[in-house]
Amino acid sequence: MAVKPRGTFLRSGKVKDIYKLDEEHLLFYFTDRVSAFDVVLPSTIPRKGEVLCKLSAFWFETLGVPHHMVSTEGPNMMVVNRMTMIPVECVVRGYLYGSLYDRLLKGEVSLPVDRVLAAKLPEPYFDPTTKSEIKDEPITEAEIVSEGRMSQFELDFVKGSTKSIFWRMSQRARDSGFILADLKLEFGRRNGTVLLGDSIGPDEFRMWPADRYAPGRSQDSYDKQPVRDWLTGAGYKEKLDRARKSGEPAPQPPVLPPELISLVSDRYVHIYEVLTGRKL
Repeated sequence: MAVKPRGTFLRSGKVKDIYKLDEEHLLFYFTDRVSAFDVVLPSTIPRKGEVLCKLSAFWFETLGVPHHMVSTEGPNMMVVNRMTMIPVECVVRGYLYGSLYDRLLKGEVSLPVDRVLAAKLPEPYFDPTTKSEIKDEPITEAEIVSEGRMSQFELDFVKGSTKSIFWRMSQRARDSGFILADLKLEFGRRNGTVLLGDSIGPDEFRMWPADRYAPGRSQDSYDKQPVRDWLTGAGYKEKLDRARKSGEPAPQPPVLPPELISLVSDRYVHIYEVLTGRKL
């Protein structure tokens, strides 16, 4: 039987609802909602919220870095210390894929790597974006400081922490037969200290089976990349890009086919179990 969240409802994000417990604590309710290209889809993915909650808890408990988690409740809820989120999404990429590949082809970034899809980068690449409910956009380190999003000291700390966490998670993935292609982390401030926050799961990374990896083509992913790929193939991303370019509202996204929903749900559960060694 599902456990209802407690506290006072504050707001809904793309995939989780947030409740106020008291002045110092919030409750994250991880739903089965799924978003792609910064749009919430009409379909849900069974057990997705449970995986995001429990895998996030696993990383908070094992990474050895200061974080905001206090405890978990039920299958898909987490109590966290309240903090002020830093308006930057800290992305680190180990492979040339997704928007980084697109920007390289357009000449918007310069990297010491051949223009081969899914090529391994010489070293992890820190690729921050803005944090937006509409569309996250790349932002330079200089802009982060000049716009007051972080001080230079905070940026240096967060950048180093992001790369360190990426390395540790990559080791765990490698031991489990997977490749961590990229990772998005978020941080916040509490009592003058920068803490790791939000969630760390298949919504925040790309994870590829190591035995199927081959540069030069799209990779098989145990995350929400199959959803992005299906929406692209169905023509939705093209329509969305046109609408955003012209300043029009985002078009209504299509309903995902049942077989894709089942595939993604199974892969979320599988990646949780192989990374943690625990049964869901």
